[in-house]
Amino acid sequence: MLAALLFLLLASAGVSIYLALGISSALLFAADGESLSGFVQVIVDRLNSQTLMAVPFFVIAATFMRRGGMARTLVELADASVGGLPGGLALVAIFAATLFAAISGSSLATAMAMGTLLIPEMLRQSYDRKFAVGVVGASGTLGILIPPSLALIVFGVVAEQSVPKLFLAGVVPGLLQAALFALLVVFRMRNHPLPPRTTRRAPLRRALPALGLPAFAMGGIYSGLVTVTEAAALLAALAIAAGLASRSIRPGEVVPLLADAMRTCAGLILIVAFAMALGHWITISQIPARLVEASAGLELSAWQFLLLMNLVMLLLGAVLEVLSVILITVPIVLPLLPEFGIDPIHYAIIVVVNMELALLTPPIGLNLFVLSGISKAPLSEVIRGVAPFSIVLGALLLLVTFVPLLTLTLPKWVFG
Repeated sequence: MLAALLFLLLASAGVSIYLALGISSALLFAADGESLSGFVQVIVDRLNSQTLMAVPFFVIAATFMRRGGMARTLVELADASVGGLPGGLALVAIFAATLFAAISGSSLATAMAMGTLLIPEMLRQSYDRKFAVGVVGASGTLGILIPPSLALIVFGVVAEQSVPKLFLAGVVPGLLQAALFALLVVFRMRNHPLPPRTTRRAPLRRALPALGLPAFAMGGIYSGLVTVTEAAALLAALAIAAGLASRSIRPGEVVPLLADAMRTCAGLILIVAFAMALGHWITISQIPARLVEASAGLELSAWQFLLLMNLVMLLLGAVLEVLSVILITVPIVLPLLPEFGIDPIHYAIIVVVNMELALLTPPIGLNLFVLSGISKAPLSEVIRGVAPFSIVLGALLLLVTFVPLLTLTLPKWVFG
């Protein structure tokens, strides 16, 4: 109890999440009489995962694709496809973010890339700044839902679920989210029309590498030719080769870009390491078993349980980082799912959509700070801008929660 309170105090005081998790989990182990070497051994054992090795390779691939100009080619393709419609740049933001999400695996990377490229142009074309940051910030959340999602990889490692199945489960909800955002934009632009833009010829040939590399990696996974980790390594190697071949990346930039990717990855892995240690303590302390007994006594139905978990995750997501919420809650909740007949694959997408909302929710919502920095808009203005999209995302959360077919149909169709 004291360690949990210490974690909340450290996190709310602005201490890095990985430090708060590390100190709290170490104290819990010490309180149980475990030595420091035992604590370290648990971390080493939990990190010894072939699937988790995919994370640095996906981060490297995203770094080189972003630096190599692939984000810009995707924006140009989206602009040529829907940019000629009234309010087309807002639709471009959604379309391009959906495409870039299939490269980055990260919400922050997607929001940053799309915001840097599109917000200045939207402001130049007299879009309301609040609306511009809202549509880009909300679209950026697709980075953790559209595969390959780093959040889904981490969920798969912690819950011991098939990552390819998790990737497929995120496809339909991700496309549905993009479609709902597009409908909201069309509705807004009907009330506040902007002059249509001139549609240019689609630069499909230039966008083929950006579209082809993720398709190649996913095709390798679902054909059974490569594992997720091998596909990630191939994607990273091809992203580096494509950047060098197009001369958008100079040979001298390769090592600094690799170092930048490793810095990003190190932060993620530290969070994963200490949160896994905390999850191990939660498991051996019999907390999940006691929760199973308690939930049986409450006689909750499956829909009531899911509603309760949505509320808990929304509250946690408002004060904690995305991966921390996944890593802390999944070991506790996973043993409860069979009691309610809930498929872990379905639950994974519920968690991720909750975390998408968390990225747009103060005080921790990271997408809010990214967009505020890019647009120079006050944080309060960014919050008001994303509010309509957050409502739509809340509606999607209810759909995903109570209509399992949205998440389970594609994995069952492919894997049986």
